Amino acid sequence: MKKEREEDFEANLTGEEGQGGEQEKSRWFKRISRGILTSTADKKETPEGLWNKCPECNYICTTTELKENLFVCPKCNYHHRIGSEEYFDVLFDNKEYAELFDNIQSKDALGFTDLKSYQKRLDDIHSKTDLKDSMRVAAGKVNGEGVVIACMDFEFIGGSLGSVMGEKFSRAVDYCILHKLAYLVISKSGGARMMESAFSLMQLAKTSGKLSELSDARLPYISLLTDPTFGGISASFGMLGDLNIAEPGALIGFAGPRVIKETIKKDLPEGFQRSEFLLEHGFLDFIVDRKDLKNKLAQLVLLFRN
Repeated sequence: MKKEREEDFEANLTGEEGQGGEQEKSRWFKRISRGILTSTADKKETPEGLWNKCPECNYICTTTELKENLFVCPKCNYHHRIGSEEYFDVLFDNKEYAELFDNIQSKDALGFTDLKSYQKRLDDIHSKTDLKDSMRVAAGKVNGEGVVIACMDFEFIGGSLGSVMGEKFSRAVDYCILHKLAYLVISKSGGARMMESAFSLMQLAKTSGKLSELSDARLPYISLLTDPTFGGISASFGMLGDLNIAEPGALIGFAGPRVIKETIKKDLPEGFQRSEFLLEHGFLDFIVDRKDLKNKLAQLVLLFRN
């Protein structure tokens, strides 16, 4: 029977079966699977989100494996970008924390429109995610030490700095002073939000001023710079930490390397604006792997407290 099926299939390809017409042509697009003629329509597709490919070394692993490794490539140690929820789960004890100031969100005070209105952009993001703005703030314990963590979400308009982020940042400082807690900010941003114009730029001065209050209260402020951290963030509170630390390979700067290269018309040094380059040139205190971040943070808070 198998031989007969193969002969029939060969006849389809060569047109030797003699019946001709459209029926013959349609059968050309069938394939043999385990000796049985089947249609390509029966082919099963792999579900999306099951596998991940490392953009650095092309290593392919399951999403589960990547998550268990804290979203760090098991082969080359490339740190994938993650959001606030993932960082909170990594850092807080038993993944337990209280989110603060989640009742405020951005609005289009200026009626700004480019390709589409700012309000339409906000509505689209709110419909697709649970995020209310580009920063979330939470309080909890890290290895038993009380910490307030403010973390940016790049998914929300590139983690851009707007009036709501500035307000959340400032309220978090007040909360730290009231409860005598350390403050960690995890930066991941393209810079100031152009749709808010001057309101956005005012946040640079506002957040920097609030940090002076935290300093007067003798409470530690730790700035963790992740990939990417640019523009108004690096020009303000991103580089004002008592300790400025970063993840491996993070791109950190003000203007991007492509813009700088086109401006000065010169080739940039290898690894320019990566965290290793900044550490070598004195802009960072140290680089920490994500798997070591929780223990390192708790150690630092304990040292500052003592």
